[in-house]
Amino acid sequence: QVQLVESGGGLVQAGDSLRLSCAASGDTRCISAMGWYRQAPGKERELVAQITTGGSTNYVDSVKGRFTISRDNAKNTLYLRMDSLKPEDTAVYYCNAETSAGSRSGYFCPRAGVNYWGKGTLVTASS
Repeated sequence: QVQLVESGGGLVQAGDSLRLSCAASGDTRCISAMGWYRQAPGKERELVAQITTGGSTNYVDSVKGRFTISRDNAKNTLYLRMDSLKPEDTAVYYCNAETSAGSRSGYFCPRAGVNYWGKGTLVTASS
């Protein structure tokens, strides 16, 4: 099992910055891609940004150029730097980790596509 704990959310003014963190613990050996999702009131959860073990990233169009995802594999921690926040960025932000199958330094990961979620952290950008 993998546990994910987000931190860093809060109330800021539009144009301000925040950095979210997600600490992963437990058996993280099979984790590959990690990402940030968000869910605004009355809306469906959407992918904000994703990063692979190798560092490849992708972003939803609405945050490109403003948000930066990164990860520290040694610390099992995922980050999301959010600059130039807008009121429409207001949402609960969730950390996600997904497994991949195959060999990992002497350990075999049997299952791909197992998803783990944090409980979320609220980001509010006021106008």
